[in-house]
Amino acid sequence: MNNSENFFSKVYTVAKLIPHGRVTSYGAIAKYLGVAKSARMVGWAMNASHNIDEIPAHRVVNRNGLLTGKHHFDGTNLMQQLLESEGIIIKENKIQNLNAVFWDPFKELNT
Repeated sequence: MNNSENFFSKVYTVAKLIPHGRVTSYGAIAKYLGVAKSARMVGWAMNASHNIDEIPAHRVVNRNGLLTGKHHFDGTNLMQQLLESEGIIIKENKIQNLNAVFWDPFKELNT
């Protein structure tokens, strides 16, 4: 396994822990993994995860709650539909209640 595959595997391990009805950010996952400046790499991992069924990539958004990865999902609004089916409110590609639904792995998994 090369370094990027190992990193992607760590990202997927964290992503699988995001609870139903909650979201996190690329940066929050990177911070939890000890590489705070690697949010973009987390994004690459999420983009590559669409062939892996058990990865809830729709629950990972940018730090402002924007659905920046939506174009990597099949269909026009699949990412939004998946989030809305979990009770998350979205308007104009942005989560409206981000503070209420944000899951911080650094806080949640280090307790």
